[in-house]
Amino acid sequence: MSDRKRSTALALASALAGSAVLLAAPAARAAVVDVAYDCKTPIGDKSAVSPIDIKAVKDGDAYKLTMSFQKGVSSSPIELGKGAMSPSAVILVGGAEKVSVPVSGPPNPEAAPADTPIKITDLSGTYTPKKSGKVTFTAGVLTIKAMGTTTTCTPGNNPGPSLELDVTAPGGGAQSGGDTTEGTLPQTGPNDSALALGTLGGTVLLSGAAGVLWLTRRGQRARS
Repeated sequence: MSDRKRSTALALASALAGSAVLLAAPAARAAVVDVAYDCKTPIGDKSAVSPIDIKAVKDGDAYKLTMSFQKGVSSSPIELGKGAMSPSAVILVGGAEKVSVPVSGPPNPEAAPADTPIKITDLSGTYTPKKSGKVTFTAGVLTIKAMGTTTTCTPGNNPGPSLELDVTAPGGGAQSGGDTTEGTLPQTGPNDSALALGTLGGTVLLSGAAGVLWLTRRGQRARS
């Protein structure tokens, strides 16, 4: 094999191997989970189901969590004016460590009609892991405060995690065991690990192709 062909083959092999290693590393697994809430309201017990989505974005040593409700889980017998309702909740962390992360959101941005499911704004909070490893994020108790009253909604169907993520504690906290099930790489936010890995893998492939073209052209010039 000529030196030019050998260099070309090595460049291609290196590019493909590098991208394969990057893309093979599982970073996260996400799912929209139906959560059946049992709510204690000022006018009696209510129940409702809402699909819950939890996203995480790395921010320094911490992870910014966002909990989104795709359906309202409570209603009011009277209209709630703009800004009358304030939601908050907890996200249960399991796996490498077990903690509860409080999340909260802004009041309702517009009036909520009477006897209509109230749209819960996105709730956000910060999670800083103390142990490195695989952790899960599951919807916990939701609290709605409105017009001097408090409604508490507890998941009654033992919902599964909405997000599973490999985290790294500041200073490289002790690795802990846990569920090691691997899944596809989901989008977990604007700076999502899956997208970052995919982009980086693509860059490696493009760089490899550029290297091959450069080697080929160099060989052609050498022969001319």
